[in-house]
Amino acid sequence: MKPRETMIRLQPGAARLQGDVVPFKPKLMVPLAGLLLALMQPGLLQAQTVWRFAPEIDYGPFVYQDRQGRVRGLSIDLLDEMQRHADLPLQMLPPRPLAEQLAAVRRGEVELLSSLRPTPERAQYLSFSRPYVRVPAVLVARTAPSGLEAFEGRAVAVGRGYAVEAHVRQHHARVRWQPVDSDLEGLRRMLRGEVDALVVDVASVHFIAREHGLSGFVVGEPIGFEYALSFAWRRDRPDIGEALEEALRRIPADRRQALLARWSVQTHAPARSGLRLWTERLGAALLLLAVGLAGWIGWRRRSRPAASA
Repeated sequence: MKPRETMIRLQPGAARLQGDVVPFKPKLMVPLAGLLLALMQPGLLQAQTVWRFAPEIDYGPFVYQDRQGRVRGLSIDLLDEMQRHADLPLQMLPPRPLAEQLAAVRRGEVELLSSLRPTPERAQYLSFSRPYVRVPAVLVARTAPSGLEAFEGRAVAVGRGYAVEAHVRQHHARVRWQPVDSDLEGLRRMLRGEVDALVVDVASVHFIAREHGLSGFVVGEPIGFEYALSFAWRRDRPDIGEALEEALRRIPADRRQALLARWSVQTHAPARSGLRLWTERLGAALLLLAVGLAGWIGWRRRSRPAASA
């Protein structure tokens, strides 16, 4: 046997070289050592095969943690439905605020997010599926809001790190924007009078009101920004994107609509809020009354000389 060579015996039926013995050179031990290391450390293999999914803690009705500690929402139901059509090796991580989950992706600790709108900044480290739901952002205030222009110089809450934050800061720079960690926090601050209004997507504000029994606010019209919500994965993992897109395609359209209905996802803002509609109707009625009264007074004045004659 030559120096620096190791001999291994083949199993019966394997190809033979020099009888039943094959030279095994030390350089072949490098990949073998890596395999043995992986077998001794199951976490190493798991990190390569499991997709670590990081849910947002408070973005109902899309993804949130309920009072029992369960992660629920439209996006979670969609993932469950997708797993019926494809083998998606998901590992759910603890729910946290969006800003923390995005930071975890940048550190390489997360592979998959949900309920996310593409932005140029996020596209530097994430890829996105086609949107599975679209909802407009609206302005919410204690009285009927007429638009963001009316709030210049006033405090308005917006979700910290949310896609809409960059939009409103760019297009309405004179508003005093107050970042909050959740839409619920923003709505409560507005109701306490700490801020004058809140920018939020229309589905979330209705969900929050139902879940927490909040009232005393008016939902205004869209501000010109739409949440096209998607799944997002690390840009260096195109295999995840391919599998997710295929699984999304396999969900029937009627099943998607059923999930939207289950979560009462409102995908459009009311043309006019209830209070605003009532105010408009009252104004119209008062205007008609004023016109009628003016006509009656004019008729009375014209009829007096004729009666005197």
